[in-house]
Amino acid sequence: MARKHKPKPHTLAKTRLSALPRCPDHLSDVARKEWRRLATPMVEAGLLTLADRAALAAYCQAYGRWVEAEERLKETPALLKSPSGYVQQSPWLTVANKQLELMGRFMSELGLTPVARTRVAHNATTDPDRPTTIILRTIVNPGDDTGDAPIEHVKSLTLPGKDD
Repeated sequence: MARKHKPKPHTLAKTRLSALPRCPDHLSDVARKEWRRLATPMVEAGLLTLADRAALAAYCQAYGRWVEAEERLKETPALLKSPSGYVQQSPWLTVANKQLELMGRFMSELGLTPVARTRVAHNATTDPDRPTTIILRTIVNPGDDTGDAPIEHVKSLTLPGKDD
C-alpha cells in the first residue's frame, strides 16, 4: 500500500515576537546594557526569536567581558615581564582577543554584520513555492602539455517547491 502524502521536513518556524524577550539574570551590568541596546531593534527587524535568546545572551556576555578586559588593558601594559625575566602577553589581552572572536561569531549568526544581514535578506526573498535549480559546472584542464581541450561537465539539479 502506497503512502498518500510525502512527509514534510520539520523546520523551526521564525515567529515574530510580540514582546521583548526577558534579559537573563546572569548577565553583567555591561552585558545587560548591550542586551537593551540590541534586543528592541532586532525584534523589530524580525532577527530575534525566542529561540535566539541564548545566542544573544552569549553575545552580550562576551561583549561585557571584552569591555572589562579593554578597561583593564588601559591600566596595565599589553606586555608584562615575568619574575624569571621573560616578556609575555597580558592575560587581559588574551581575554579581550578571545571575547572579540566570540562576539564576531555570534554577530554573524545573529545577523549583526552587513554580510549576515545580506544573507538574511536574500533568504527572506526566496519564494518557497517555486522550484530551486542548482547548476554544477566542472571544468577540468588536463594540462597545457597535452594539447587537449578542457573537459566540461554540467549537471543541473532542480529541487521541488513547497507545493510539489
